[in-house]
Amino acid sequence: MDLVIPSIGLIFWTSLVFIILLFLLGKFAWKPILSSVKERETKIESALEASKKAREEMAALKSQNEDLRKEALVERDALLKEAREMKDKIVAEAKNTAKEEGERVIESAREVITNEKMAAVTEIKNQVATLSIEIAEKIVKEKLSTDEKQKTLVDGLVKEINLN
Repeated sequence: MDLVIPSIGLIFWTSLVFIILLFLLGKFAWKPILSSVKERETKIESALEASKKAREEMAALKSQNEDLRKEALVERDALLKEAREMKDKIVAEAKNTAKEEGERVIESAREVITNEKMAAVTEIKNQVATLSIEIAEKIVKEKLSTDEKQKTLVDGLVKEINLN
């Protein structure tokens, strides 16, 4: 049983070594250990705060990016609308120009046709007049080929004049 129950000397020396060890640890080890623990704690806290700030900045950037995206979409829609309006305007102008040009060409063609028609009618009248004169000349030559025929014609004309 002597092994289980310690003697007073053993308790004294163990207690003395323990107290010296506590003193030495308190003097040389506890302060550096506690200061390093405290330093680590502050580093962790600052890292947590930096992480929190980064998360807040990321949220702000995400919100800002969303706003920029919405603005870009609105601007794109406005540009597309403007482009569509410009296209419609250009197409309408081209249609109007083509219509006016077509009407001008048609009017010019009508004038040319009218002029050509008048020239053709004039040419036909001239030919008819020439043919009429030639026919009248041949008839007159035939009727007036002899003196007797000429005298008969003149007498007939004189009678007609007197009657009228």
